Amino acid sequence: MVAMAQDRRADEEHVRSLDDQERIAALKRDIPALERLWSEDLTVNAPNNQVVVGRRAVLDTFVRAGVINFSTFERQIEFIRADGPFVIIMGSETVVPIGDAPSAGLVAGQTIKRRFTNIWKNEAGTWRIFARHANVLPAHTAR
Repeated sequence: MVAMAQDRRADEEHVRSLDDQERIAALKRDIPALERLWSEDLTVNAPNNQVVVGRRAVLDTFVRAGVINFSTFERQIEFIRADGPFVIIMGSETVVPIGDAPSAGLVAGQTIKRRFTNIWKNEAGTWRIFARHANVLPAHTAR
């Protein structure tokens, strides 16, 4: 029992570090790093109310199209839990877009607060984001 709890804590800490690497890679629009950190089967339920399936589609729809293009990207983890081959992370994010992305509700220079869930999966010994959900908080509820 103690060993299992220690293994879970070790997985949580390792994935917490990877989650920060993913945040930095998104901020830098570092496609090779995102390809390493994102599962080939990544599914994203995005703030623009669009579900995008597959790493390549997510890269094309959000990174290469310039939707993910921020001057600032901060992430605050509020909850993390390891359970078998999955680690679930929940919390809040603050982003400041560099350019306008009307379909995603992004206005250049405007601070956007949102809630997120990242689900990491251990794929043959390598942790990768397998699923993600993010939603923008209305200005009156943003904290």
